[in-house]
Amino acid sequence: MMEININSITEFLGWCTLINFGLLTLSTISIVLFRKFIIRTHSTLFGIKEKKLPKIYFKYLANFKLVVILLNLTPYFALKLMKMY
Repeated sequence: MMEININSITEFLGWCTLINFGLLTLSTISIVLFRKFIIRTHSTLFGIKEKKLPKIYFKYLANFKLVVILLNLTPYFALKLMKMY
């Protein structure tokens, strides 16, 4: 059985941060490169006007980044600081 200690939690949060920032980067690149295709697809699937979608995408990316920083990166740095002292 795996022992849960400050080192394993720190490592877990580090990997979570890396994975989530990778997904954020992939989402951003996808929206920028395939903008027209994604807007058409989401407009058709969800019945949202095409003019509203860029604002929705921006909010999505901003909220995703905020959540990753608050729930992954900040605790990771806090634990790193705790380990130093």
